[in-house]
Amino acid sequence: MTHSYRARSFLTCLLLAVLVGPLSSAFAGEEKEADERERVDTEFIFGFTTGADTGEVGEHELEHQTAAQWGKRDGRYGAVTDQLRYETSPEQNFRFEIGAPIAYYNISGVPGLDDRNQGSLNGLVAEFKYRLFDRDHAPFGLMVSVEPHWNRTDEISGARIDGYGGEITLVLEKELLKDRLFAAVNFVYDPEIARSQGQWQRESMLGFSASVTTQVKPGVFIGGEARYLRRYDGVDLDSLAGQALFLGPNFLVRLSNSLSISGAWSVQVAGHATAVPCALDLTTFARQQALFRVEYKF
Repeated sequence: MTHSYRARSFLTCLLLAVLVGPLSSAFAGEEKEADERERVDTEFIFGFTTGADTGEVGEHELEHQTAAQWGKRDGRYGAVTDQLRYETSPEQNFRFEIGAPIAYYNISGVPGLDDRNQGSLNGLVAEFKYRLFDRDHAPFGLMVSVEPHWNRTDEISGARIDGYGGEITLVLEKELLKDRLFAAVNFVYDPEIARSQGQWQRESMLGFSASVTTQVKPGVFIGGEARYLRRYDGVDLDSLAGQALFLGPNFLVRLSNSLSISGAWSVQVAGHATAVPCALDLTTFARQQALFRVEYKF
């Protein structure tokens, strides 16, 4: 009887091992797959502020981006830039983007600006991103990007120009709480040279932005950001034209593994234009700015 009992016990344990082994492996595989699937891509979760991620190797994306600015001290002012970008990550930690923006201006009764209601193709833009540190293997993520661009219209006035620039951005990001709370800061320098009516003009923009966002539920991010921008007459940062501080919320929603939408809205809360003694800089900047993106991976 003892021998029979031991045999039955052995057969029972063997049966459990046969059944539980594959189930355990399956659950472990599912957990590993879930961990990989849930890793947050931070590129667009911070609004105007850029994240340090550069995508997976071999990844391809189409990004439709609309940026708007509106509001001056007097009159009616609105400017919209709409562009479709192709993005790819051919190598680890490297990302390349190219796009063709379309600009539209609706200006009436704004002192110092000509009235216009027009839209046009606004040149070409490319962007090269390289991630130096990955936040998964370093205390923080670090990425540098260079964005050369050719413009056919002035960013503020909408006047016809032949402009060239190269925005340089240094990005630092930190995952404060695992898969939950993220922070990023950007340092931006954007020198430009433009020819208008046969004369060459030089200007530059220096900026700093900081953003914190949280994943309130899987694939849904809500946060806020602050951006401090300074515009100069010239590229050597010795002739300040104006400065402005913007504050506002941002969001990102992943609708599926391949489709997401994101955006941000900022209001100028402080500023000063060198030529105008007022509390806000509504000469070289607008009162409000907004951004909306649709990102599709394929």
